[in-house]
Amino acid sequence: MMRLNKFMALSGVDSRRNCDKIITQGRVRVNARVVKKMGTIVDEYRDVVTVDNKPIRIKGDMVYIMLNKPLATVTTVKDPQHRRTVMDFLPDIKQRVYPVGRLDYNTSGLLLFTNDGDVAQKLIHPSFELNKTYLATINGELEQKQVEILRNGVDIGGFVTSPAKVEKKFSNNGQTTYSITIHEGKNRQIRRMFEAVGSKVVVLKRISFGKLELGDLEIGRTRTLTKEELEYITSL
Repeated sequence: MMRLNKFMALSGVDSRRNCDKIITQGRVRVNARVVKKMGTIVDEYRDVVTVDNKPIRIKGDMVYIMLNKPLATVTTVKDPQHRRTVMDFLPDIKQRVYPVGRLDYNTSGLLLFTNDGDVAQKLIHPSFELNKTYLATINGELEQKQVEILRNGVDIGGFVTSPAKVEKKFSNNGQTTYSITIHEGKNRQIRRMFEAVGSKVVVLKRISFGKLELGDLEIGRTRTLTKEELEYITSL
């Protein structure tokens, strides 16, 4: 026996939070009866639960996969413009998984996939403030006052970012690479932050998400999360 929203989340419908919204919208039936009460308890072995008139059931196995996303790849399940998507790089698995959050078309690096809607929501929800670290390469080098602005928070157009951790990593052929850590996830946030201080990111790569690290995973390759990583994300 379990709460209806947990049953829905374990069935891959969405996070528990969003499943509560779906329930109150009258889109869920238990044994053919519409249920709008969020605290409803269901028997996962005997009750028949449908969402939008489609039966759901708990998935036999939860899947958690890390991809080193290549450049020029869309973070979506399907693309109407028929561009290459991140789904093209996943191994052949029976479970239906989805990307957790997104990386821009021209941003590479760590991207997660799962069929665990509850964990996915926790990973991307602002209230958890999970740090995300990127390597951002620019032409030239930032002045110290530009670095301080990024560290203290910068207006990127109607939104002032939280303080970021910024460190110079190395310079090569007239370009400089910085490590920058944020916990927000606004659209093109890193690029917009650099633009706000008068610079432009030419290469951007995410190397960590919370305590998960990309490490030496090759571009376009995937791996399943380790036991320690699973314990971390499922305990959030």
